[in-house]
Amino acid sequence: MVKLPESLQEVVKSFAKLPGVGEKTAFRQAMSMIQWEAEDLDLFAKSVSELQNIGFCKGCGVFSDDEFCSVCSSDDRKENGVICVVENISDLLAIEKSNQFGGLYHILGGVLNPLLGVGPEQLRLSELAQRVEELNTKTVILAVNPSVEGDATCSFIKQTLKGINVERIGFGIPMGGSLEYLDSLTISKALENRKQL
Repeated sequence: MVKLPESLQEVVKSFAKLPGVGEKTAFRQAMSMIQWEAEDLDLFAKSVSELQNIGFCKGCGVFSDDEFCSVCSSDDRKENGVICVVENISDLLAIEKSNQFGGLYHILGGVLNPLLGVGPEQLRLSELAQRVEELNTKTVILAVNPSVEGDATCSFIKQTLKGINVERIGFGIPMGGSLEYLDSLTISKALENRKQL
């Protein structure tokens, strides 16, 4: 059996650590990179190495080169008086990409899950309460995924933020979706979140 060079094996192992990438895909990626020019490989290696230096916004918690990200630095967004609470950075980016929200964000870093040892102390809940007070926030929108843990997190936040208008985003039938293919929980949420036309 042919023994591959140690350096190639290490690249394959590294790629295989990525979510959704198995050993075969990792090997194909490494084989593709062998064809690259030396300067492209150097640039790739440098950019991956720089990931360890990425900072976070002190406000919302998103990746940022500065102390505060462009959203948290925006006076217009602060004046809006609305904070959208999300579980993670991917959720924030998805909402921002829609161009439908003009307020600030707050990343929790997950949801309450006592079975996995995730309590209020492990999430950015105290920071949320502090920001709501400091920014004179009028409304907090909870854009937390619908799950038992998500529902418990939303209830906890609602109880913590007394005197603040706390809303939750609607859940239900996706655009182009067909009722016959949806699960009962999705239909139940859609009925709960109905609105008058």
